[in-house]
Amino acid sequence: MTTVVLPAYNCSHTLEKTLDAIPKDCVDTILLVDDGSTDNTLELARSLGIKHVFEHSSNMGYGANQKTCYDKALGMGSDIVIMLHPDYQYDPKAIKQMVEVFEGGADVVFASRMRKGMEALRRGMPVYKFVANKALTAFQNLMLGMGLSEYHTGYRAYRASVLRSIDYRSFSDDFVFDNQMILALAALKIRIKEISCPAKYERDSSSINFCRSIKYGLGVVYYTLKYRLSL
Repeated sequence: MTTVVLPAYNCSHTLEKTLDAIPKDCVDTILLVDDGSTDNTLELARSLGIKHVFEHSSNMGYGANQKTCYDKALGMGSDIVIMLHPDYQYDPKAIKQMVEVFEGGADVVFASRMRKGMEALRRGMPVYKFVANKALTAFQNLMLGMGLSEYHTGYRAYRASVLRSIDYRSFSDDFVFDNQMILALAALKIRIKEISCPAKYERDSSSINFCRSIKYGLGVVYYTLKYRLSL
């Protein structure tokens, strides 16, 4: 069973068009976890007919939202779990290609914004984020030797057996959770397959602010060095 999980927070303006664009012919079920939204995301999700809707009573953080998403998806017996942000920044149609890569034997698939040179900049990625993404990715490729084009995409898919092999519940409840997942994959020597996926940067697209971006970047460096020194 292929499950798309939507870690949601204040995405009422983009949720419906995200759902409409998900290719239903290769997805069995959709699951949404609302992380204490202050708009009507939760009510809208239920009215749009999402069968599996869960909520946090308060805003617990992006990492905490993912933990609930994966717990619920695994509890439902999912075989493949695809995380898609419901802010319509990433193209939901790429799910079809992700599933095809899994059919070819992959265990983890990332949709990268950075495989096509400057395209992310042309599509509106802030310059400082583009530069930081490139710099952190180069640093982590040096430390980990994984050869990825991007370590910071939020569009990811995992085989259920991989999620079960990772103690993700012990990871951060904040944004650095994403990078801790990669370090866990590196420790298990699980190869990440990448596809290209353009992203949109519009008014309704969620994005962490400059200060939280700095915190995230420092967290990436800290956990990467900690992992490297433990080898």
